[in-house]
Amino acid sequence: GHEAAGVVEEVGEGVEGLRPGDRVAVDPAVPCGRCEWCRRGDPNLCPEVRFFGTPPTDGALREYLVHPADALFKLPEGLTYEDGAMLEPLGVALHAVDLAHLRPGQTVAVFGAGTIGLLVVQLVRLCGASWTVATDLLASRLEMARMFGADEVVKADEEDPVGRIKGTTGGRGVDVAFEAAWVHGTTEQAVEALTPGGTLVLIGIPSGEDVVSFRASSSRRKGLTIKMVRRAKHAYPRAISMTKKGLLDLKSPVTHRFPLEEVKRAFEVASGYRDGVVKVMVEL
Repeated sequence: GHEAAGVVEEVGEGVEGLRPGDRVAVDPAVPCGRCEWCRRGDPNLCPEVRFFGTPPTDGALREYLVHPADALFKLPEGLTYEDGAMLEPLGVALHAVDLAHLRPGQTVAVFGAGTIGLLVVQLVRLCGASWTVATDLLASRLEMARMFGADEVVKADEEDPVGRIKGTTGGRGVDVAFEAAWVHGTTEQAVEALTPGGTLVLIGIPSGEDVVSFRASSSRRKGLTIKMVRRAKHAYPRAISMTKKGLLDLKSPVTHRFPLEEVKRAFEVASGYRDGVVKVMVEL
C-alpha cells in the first residue's frame, strides 16, 4: 500500500496550496529533513525515513490517512487516481534512468519486465536509446514491453539473454543494463551483457539477507559503473508533467483492480507471478 492517490478531506492550520476536494498523488516517504543526506538534497537516502507499509508506519490501504502537505502533489485535470498511484513507481524508474546518464543513440537491456521495468522501457525510448531489449519469464509482460518500445524481447527460460544480446550487437554488448527483477542470475547476466565502460543500474529490491554475485573479473576488466537505486528523488513534478503530456502509458500496466473488501484476493493475485498480471490496484 505505498503507491497511493486520493482526495484531500481536511487541511491543517497553516497549510497553503491545498484545500479540501483537491485530488492528489501521495509520496509514501516522509524523510526527517534534518540529517546530512536530507540537507544535501538526497531525501531518498534518509536513514530515518518513515515509509508507507514499513512498520511502524501503516500503508495506504485505508479510507483515511494524515500526511504532510509537502508530500502531496495535485493531480491535473485528465489524470486519474490510478495515474496518481502509478506516479510512485514511475518516480523510481525516472531516478534509475537519471543514474544511468543515458545518452541518445546508446543501447539498453532491461532485465525484468514488471511495472518498473516496463516504465524504464518507455523512458529509455524517450531518451533516444537506439536499441532496447527486455527480458522476462512471462510472455504477456514481454508483449507489453514490445508495445512500449522494446526492439527485441527474450523469454529468459527459453533463450539465453546474454547470447541474444551479444549476437545482435555483434559481440559488443549494451551500453546500459537495468536489473529490475532481483531473481537469481539476472545481475550476472546484466554484467555479462554490458560493453566495456558500460553502466549497470540495480533497481530490484532485495530482502535483508540477500547477497548478489557476479563475475568480479568481468566487471573489473570492463571498467563498469554500478549504480544502486534507492527509491525516487524529486520525481513527482516531472512524473506528473510527463504523464499530463501523454508521453507515458501508465494505464496498460494496471492489469487487475479490486475493491478494498477484496484486498486479500488482490494480494494473492499480485504475489502469484503469472501471465497476464503486472500491477494490481486496490480501489476504495
